[in-house]
Amino acid sequence: MILLNPKKYQDRKYPDERSKEIMLKTIAWFENKGMKKMKEDYRSREFTYDFAEFIKKERIFETLFLPKGYGEKDQYYSTYRMFEFSEICGFYGTAYWYMYHVSTLGLDPVFLGDNEEFKHKAVQKLRKNPLCAFGLSEKQHGADIYSSDMKLYPQKDGTYLANGSKYYIGNGNEAGMVSVFGKIADTDEYVFFIVDSKHEKYECIQNVINAQNFVSEFALHDYPITDAEITSRGKKAWDDMLNTINICKFNIGSGAIGIVTHSFYEALNHAAHRNLYGKYVTEFPHVKRLFLDSYCRLAAMKLFGLRATDYMRCASADDKRYLLFNPIMKMKVAIQGEEVHEMLWDIIAARGFEKDIYFEQAVVELRGFPKLEGTRHVNMALIAKLIPSYFFNPKKFDEVPRLNGAENDDYLFAQGPTKGYAKIQFHDFRKTFATKNLPNLEVFKEQIKAYEEFLMASGMELGDQMLKDFDFLLAVGEIFTLVAYGQLIVESAAIEKVDDDLLDQIFDFMVRDFSRYALDIYSKNSATEKQQAICLKMIKKPVKNMERFEKVLKEHVYSLVDTYHMNP
Repeated sequence: MILLNPKKYQDRKYPDERSKEIMLKTIAWFENKGMKKMKEDYRSREFTYDFAEFIKKERIFETLFLPKGYGEKDQYYSTYRMFEFSEICGFYGTAYWYMYHVSTLGLDPVFLGDNEEFKHKAVQKLRKNPLCAFGLSEKQHGADIYSSDMKLYPQKDGTYLANGSKYYIGNGNEAGMVSVFGKIADTDEYVFFIVDSKHEKYECIQNVINAQNFVSEFALHDYPITDAEITSRGKKAWDDMLNTINICKFNIGSGAIGIVTHSFYEALNHAAHRNLYGKYVTEFPHVKRLFLDSYCRLAAMKLFGLRATDYMRCASADDKRYLLFNPIMKMKVAIQGEEVHEMLWDIIAARGFEKDIYFEQAVVELRGFPKLEGTRHVNMALIAKLIPSYFFNPKKFDEVPRLNGAENDDYLFAQGPTKGYAKIQFHDFRKTFATKNLPNLEVFKEQIKAYEEFLMASGMELGDQMLKDFDFLLAVGEIFTLVAYGQLIVESAAIEKVDDDLLDQIFDFMVRDFSRYALDIYSKNSATEKQQAICLKMIKKPVKNMERFEKVLKEHVYSLVDTYHMNP
C-alpha cells in the first residue's frame, strides 16, 4: 500500500526493532485514546500534555532527534524515520504534529552549533523534558529575521543578560530548551542561546492562537546567560538558523500527507455506504472522478515525499539536490493536500462539518500548513533560482537507492555556510522520464519541451521579469516545480513498484496542471507575445482511457473502503 493505514502498520519492515517500536506504540497510543476523546480535547483546546507524557515515557524524541554520537550507542538520525513519525502525527491531529515539529526545530540549532559541551547536556535535558521550542520570529518584524530586537547585553563579569520578546513560538509554554535567535547588543553579532521556559526571568505572555497547540508570545527580562548556554554566534548562528529550517520544513509535507490520508478514509467510507436516489454515492460519475483524482494526487504526494527523503539522506558537500526537493516538499505537497481536501469535501458535503469526525478539524488545520516555515512566495523565490542549473547544467551522480535503513544523516548537521545556492547541480531529469513510455507521460514530456523552449526564448529577460513581477515568478516557477515533482514521482514509482496504470493516471492530472499553469503565464501582464505563443504549445489534454480509469478506481481506490476506521 502507498497510503498509511495504521491498522496494517505492523506489516512494515524496519532496519531495527526500536524504530518499529516507536511507530507501533505511537499508533497504539492514538487508537487507544480514540476518536471521541481526541475530539473532546480538540474542542476544549486542551494542550497535548498527555502526548508529551507519552513521548517522555517512551523517550521517543530522544531516539528520533539525536544524531550519531549522542544518546544510545546505536543512535542515528534518519529523515526517513522522521518522515514516518511526522505522517503518523499529522494523521491523528495537528496539535500532536506541531508539538513534534517545533521540538525538532528547537533542538536542531544545538546540534548544528559548535558548543559540544551543551550538546551532551541537551541529551540529559531532553530526557527530563522532551519539548523544545524555536525562538526566531518577533511580533514587530514577522519574517524579517534580519531585524531582531532580542539582545544579549554584555556584563562586566563576562556574562550576559537577555532582553526582548518572541512571537509565534510553538511549545513556548512548556519547553525545557528554547533556542533563541538574537544579537549581541554592542556588536549586532547574531547569536543562538538556550533558555528554559520555567526560569523566573522567562515570561510566557499568551497563546496567540485559539487552539490546542500553544503558539506562544514570550519575553525575557534580564535572563542570565553565560557562554555555556550559547550554541553559536556570528555568521555561524545565521547559517545554523537557515539550516535548521532546511532540515525541519520537510515535516510540513509529511504532516500534510498524514492529515489528508485520514480525511480520505473518512470520505471514502462515508460515500461507499450512503445511498441516494437508489445508487451509492461512489457510483456517481462525478464522484468517481473526484475520488480518483484525490487518490492519484495523494499517492503522488506520498511518492514524491518518499523519494525526496532519499535526497535528504544522501546529501553531502558535493550533492545538495535536497535544497530543491525540500522546499517543494514543504510548499507543493502541502498545497496539493489542500486541493485534495477540497475535492473530498465536495464529495461528502455537509458531513464535513460534523463534530464527531476527524474531517471537520482537518478542514481548519490543513490550511495553515502551506503558510508555515516560509510562505509559498518565499519558497518559490528560492526554487526559481535553480531553473537554469536544473535544465541546462546537469551533472552525473551515482544512482540513489531507497534509503530507509539505519544510516545516520551526517550532512544535515554539517551543512556549513548557506551560499552558492544557484550553482547547485542536478542529475539529468530527461533520463528519468525516458525510463517510462506511457501515454500521459509522453504528453507531459512534450509539455516539458515546450517549457524549455519558453526558457530559451525568454533568455536573460526572464530573470528581470520575475524580479519585477512576483506573480509572474510564481507562474513560471509552478511549471518548474511540476517538472521536478514529476521526476521524483517516476523515480519513486519504480522503487515502490507502482503499476503503469496508476502511474499513467497520476500523469493525467499532471498534464492538466501543466496546462493550467501555462495558461496562467499566458494571462500575466508581464508575458511577451513570444512567450504567450510558446505557452499555447504547453496547453494539452491528457490521453483519455476509460478502461484504465475504471481499473485504477476499482483496484486502488474503492478497494480501500472500510480498511481503516479510527477506534471510537
